[in-house]
Amino acid sequence: MEPLDRAIRAAGAAAYVAYASSADADMLYLTRFRTTDPIVFLKKPGERGTIVVSQMEYERGVRESTAAVMTRADAGLPEILKEEKDRTRAYARMIAGLSPGKILVPPQFPLGLARELEQFHPVVVDRGTVAARRAVKRTEEVREIRKVLLAAEAAVSMAIRMIARAKVTGGILHRDGKPLTSEAVRQEMHMLLLSRGCRAQDTIVACGPDSAVPHLRGEGPLREGEPIIIDLFPRDEVSGYCADLSRTVVKGEPDTKVGEMYRAVRDAKRLAAARAKPGVEGAALHQAVVEFFAEQGFESNTRGFIHSLGHGIGLEVHEDPSLGPGGGPLAAGNVFTLEPGLYYPEVGGVRLEDMVLLTPRGCTLLSKLGERLGV
Repeated sequence: MEPLDRAIRAAGAAAYVAYASSADADMLYLTRFRTTDPIVFLKKPGERGTIVVSQMEYERGVRESTAAVMTRADAGLPEILKEEKDRTRAYARMIAGLSPGKILVPPQFPLGLARELEQFHPVVVDRGTVAARRAVKRTEEVREIRKVLLAAEAAVSMAIRMIARAKVTGGILHRDGKPLTSEAVRQEMHMLLLSRGCRAQDTIVACGPDSAVPHLRGEGPLREGEPIIIDLFPRDEVSGYCADLSRTVVKGEPDTKVGEMYRAVRDAKRLAAARAKPGVEGAALHQAVVEFFAEQGFESNTRGFIHSLGHGIGLEVHEDPSLGPGGGPLAAGNVFTLEPGLYYPEVGGVRLEDMVLLTPRGCTLLSKLGERLGV
């Protein structure tokens, strides 16, 4: 039985209902329909599910969505609105009319709409059935992820070339006679991604002390001899699938401590990849890296290794499974990152991040971009 059908039946519900735009990854996954406005998705056991859209979206819905398509007029909304001016209450009446009984909703379902629905049918909250289903990727999903990853690799490679070819004047990297900045590198990366049908935001190009703050975007001129973390997580504009990739480079001679950090991070990533297998808990992999870093003389938690080992990736940059302290068993079909890092404000940070596909035999590395510290 299909997982969502099992969840509906286990809850004693008559239907599963979601209300969101395609910015909600679960909605996009269930319908494959891209929309900036919220729509209703309703599924009864044994059916493929139906989306309820405006008349102007009907034809596009028929062409693009994997769900059946119904207009709001077919669902009775215009007639309801003649009697009920509160739009949330009107939508609740419309949805209640499509479901013969108790309704199962996702955790992110709007609270106001749920309260109105409870005037007609009991409402129960699902515990992440769709998110768990999304975590195990189908062959076509892996293909879409690889496509975005190729664009990310091209952009990061270009950024590294910009740094490698820069001239150094007074300890500052220069290009065409002007300081080479985080902003300039980021802009070039984003332009390349747009040419590949992808978009990115909050891309990290962080140098020196800035690189010791894991999610600091970075700003200003890049400097010789200091670690530069490049972290890119673009999304394909059509499919919605994401990639995530990080490299750390130094223009010139790196600090001895940075070199030690780099080798430890590189080896920690390889250790995690070798131990990742179906059934192994994400928490166990994270702890293995914590212990490895300790053997190398590096702390974890408040200094050194201060974030999770990795995370699932698909229609969201961060999704199941987790490779952190609370991470559960991994499964074949999971796509996730391995991104150990070490961070010390006095010298900077080092992070290396690759994406892997978990198969019944272990990890398949999806990222093909090489790694080197000095450029």
